[in-house]
Amino acid sequence: MIVVEDLHKHFGGFHAVDGASLTIETGSITGLVGPNGAGKTTLFNVIAGVLQPTSGRVFMDAEDITGLPPHELFAKGLLRTFQIAHEFSSMTVRENLMMVPGDQSGEALWNAWFRRARIADEEATLATKADQVLEFLTIDHLADEKAGNLSGGQKKLLELGRTMMVDAKIVFLDEVGAGVNRTLLNTIGDAIQRLNRERGYTFCMIEHDMDFIGRLCDPVIVMAEGRVLAEGTIDEIKANEQVIEAYLGTGLKNKEKQEAGA
Repeated sequence: MIVVEDLHKHFGGFHAVDGASLTIETGSITGLVGPNGAGKTTLFNVIAGVLQPTSGRVFMDAEDITGLPPHELFAKGLLRTFQIAHEFSSMTVRENLMMVPGDQSGEALWNAWFRRARIADEEATLATKADQVLEFLTIDHLADEKAGNLSGGQKKLLELGRTMMVDAKIVFLDEVGAGVNRTLLNTIGDAIQRLNRERGYTFCMIEHDMDFIGRLCDPVIVMAEGRVLAEGTIDEIKANEQVIEAYLGTGLKNKEKQEAGA
């Protein structure tokens, strides 16, 4: 679904993404891991149109989408969530979901004056869909709660719920497990797997919790210093000497030598 070719993103002399190339297969849950500063979030931001690339290309379903703005990518079914949730804190959880679909009749001043019945019908349909999404995510009991009162994990579920209010094809999840307790993390993981299995969502997710990655993702892609370092199953990644060196600063062989010397 997504092909990234020799992508670069420079900030002055700093090369945050430095020639990254990767493929995200349709129907997969792909994990993207790597040490802090590896360029993972910058790569997400370039793919999702938040940042313009310095060079390189991004394709979605064989269409060149390089540099398209987020709202155009949103219309094509490419969505992303953020490490820090971006909810409308003073609105209810249900209202947050109802805000997602674009081109609503109520957005036009003319319709607000003269087509109130159409607006009411649309809002009723959206409210029903929002309630179905909340039930799917097992947080329907929070429908009328102000979004700002949610816990960190509940806000992550709300972010995931936003992707369900439109026809998402691929969702980029940026550290969906950050600051989330284990119970809610399991709930989020179950929702991701169900969306993948039952609704055909493709996911690519940045995550530091390797157990969570191992449960959900195949393949796993490792980035380091702005480049793709390795790709494989979670077991292959854990056994990869280059990956261990990138994370720990020393490879297994050096560790074995140190232990032998001791």
